[in-house]
Amino acid sequence: MSATTHLRLSPQTSGGLDHYFQIALYLFVLMGFVTLATTGGVGYTVLLTAACAFLFYGLRLLKKRTLLIPEGWTNLLTVAYIAFFLADFTMISRSFLSATVHLVVLVTLARLFSARRDRDYYFLAVLAFLMVLAAAVLTVDSMFLVAFAGFVLTGVAAFILMEMRYASAKSTVPAAAEDAGSARLALSVAGATPAIVILILLGAAAIFFILPRMSAGYLSAYAMRNQLATGFSERVELGQIGLIQQSRAVVMHVQVDGDHDGRAELKLRGLTLNLFDGRAWTDTHGHRNLLAMPDGRFLLWDPDQPSGRRQRARGISPIHYRVLMEPVGTNVFFLAAQPIGLQGPYRQIAMDGGGAVFDLDPEHPVSRYEAWSDSISPNAAELREAAGSYPPGLAMSYLQLPPLDARIAALAAEISGSADNSYDKALAIESYLRTHFTYTLQLAASTPRDPLAEFLFVRKRGHCEYFASSMAVMLRSLGIPSRIVNGFRTSEFNDLTSQYVVRESDAHSWVEAYLPGYGWTSFDPTPAGLSAVHSNWARFMLYVDAMESFWRDWVVNYDALHQTALGDEVLHSGRSSWFRLKKWARHRNAALARAMRSALSQGEISKAGWLPWTAAGAILVIFLSKAGAIARFLRRRRLANQPHIFPRAAAEIWYGQMIRLLEGRGWKKPPTKTPAEFVASIADARLRDYVARFTRHYEWARFGGSAADAQQLPLLYQNIAGASRRDG
Repeated sequence: MSATTHLRLSPQTSGGLDHYFQIALYLFVLMGFVTLATTGGVGYTVLLTAACAFLFYGLRLLKKRTLLIPEGWTNLLTVAYIAFFLADFTMISRSFLSATVHLVVLVTLARLFSARRDRDYYFLAVLAFLMVLAAAVLTVDSMFLVAFAGFVLTGVAAFILMEMRYASAKSTVPAAAEDAGSARLALSVAGATPAIVILILLGAAAIFFILPRMSAGYLSAYAMRNQLATGFSERVELGQIGLIQQSRAVVMHVQVDGDHDGRAELKLRGLTLNLFDGRAWTDTHGHRNLLAMPDGRFLLWDPDQPSGRRQRARGISPIHYRVLMEPVGTNVFFLAAQPIGLQGPYRQIAMDGGGAVFDLDPEHPVSRYEAWSDSISPNAAELREAAGSYPPGLAMSYLQLPPLDARIAALAAEISGSADNSYDKALAIESYLRTHFTYTLQLAASTPRDPLAEFLFVRKRGHCEYFASSMAVMLRSLGIPSRIVNGFRTSEFNDLTSQYVVRESDAHSWVEAYLPGYGWTSFDPTPAGLSAVHSNWARFMLYVDAMESFWRDWVVNYDALHQTALGDEVLHSGRSSWFRLKKWARHRNAALARAMRSALSQGEISKAGWLPWTAAGAILVIFLSKAGAIARFLRRRRLANQPHIFPRAAAEIWYGQMIRLLEGRGWKKPPTKTPAEFVASIADARLRDYVARFTRHYEWARFGGSAADAQQLPLLYQNIAGASRRDG
């Protein structure tokens, strides 16, 4: 098929087939745009403009009134494309990917309103595919699957009609015009398309799950980033975590082994920040690369850490959990306190002096990993007895303070005045902040010159960053080493998947204080915020989240490990099902044998009693063996009795019955004879006249689709039957 050929359809075809093709192609391109729009990667101006243009074109198409741009405008639009792309790339979106997406959308609209030739239609189909390809780069959300299914559905219909349109234009024998032809064409395409799409998706799923997986990467490495990454960078200003908390977007799913009802209260550590300049915290820890063990795990536990030695001495089993991250644009692994091991498809990771773990593998962004952490902390009595000196260099990193308002140190001394150990001093400051201050996310847009003094002595309300920073600074003023930890805390549990759903609103900051002999101990001075309201809608969203989790874990991140696990599960399930089937068959066979022996021994078999059941069984067996023939017979009767709906099929059935009728009367039609030759071979003039009339109506109905001629066939058949009986 030449892409540059302009096909001219016959008048009978252009009215119905061409109109349905235009509609299918429009829906195909529209679904490509919808797939792209669901990613959020299209700017609001371009999105609104394109939506209005598609709506306007669709309304005109339904009224069979197309609006075509003059071809002379094409060159002007081409220059406008280039100018807009350069302006978009340099000044508006400032992103090559976003500018390219906008360019594709605008080119699609211009081509849609100027398509006249077949090559324009082919180009529109290519542009629709490019929009879907861009959507695959911009998102890994399960909504893509829904939109893509609609894209495939409309695409199959468009290509079927495109081929029918081409074949009709090349045909040398025009089809007969009929009123119901267009409606039947639409119903036929609408019925065949979903079946074809289902077969395509089933085949694609089989190929996807069976084909060996050689990589665990996905296109989200090239997706656009959000602001969450700024809250987990080496420098975090006061207020950035609060901005993240205003979003409900999902960040990760966490599944803890053995936890099926949400009992665990995890805090997932991201970054530790040690240097404070009065307005922002900075991470100045050095990094060291970690070597993978033979089994692929990375060892994170430091055997020289005091808390680590105590946990191992107690023989406490670590918790094991799996994390499925969304593509949030950060290379930080979020781990529960006191991590001891991490495993995933990563070739190189690093750990800094504050315990933060980073992904250094550019080909495998942070997506899915499993980890182990110690779960038990020392009790209060042990922590109160903590004594000893600090390790060398600890004071330099964790006792540093910028110039502060003198009231902060005085307040710390006043709060902790009665405490005689570091643990009780930290506990007193934590309790004071929890009970005397209020949690809120509604803060001023600009940061004051001294944000901590403003928070402690004026505003007395804020979010977790202000609570954690205030406590860390007050601890340092008392000579207790401290640092800030930015991460997440778990609050929402999905009992459908046994996973914790961690959102951006769960971002959190807390404090770690160093106690000699026990190492870093966590404190959280932030008071509780408003609890989530549970509703039917929230329950529905858990089902949506379960679908999202399955999509990310088993489609987006499907790799060789998933494939091996799936194969093992299928093999195990198959063996178990086979053994259960064999056991059931042996049990039923033995039970049947015992029943027959018992009946024979007691003389309970009665011919009169068993005869009806035997007859019913025989009839059932005969019916099942002839079910296919019966179904075909009933279908032929239905088609023959409705010639006005199925003229071609009815004509073929009635002609076959007529031939068999004449064969029974001695007039046999050889396969080599045409219908006209068979008519000429009939010697009886009256019968020949009836058969000739029947044959003419048959040919118009069979090859022209004429419903009126098909309706004449039953009556003509009765005439032939009567004439042949009289002759016999």
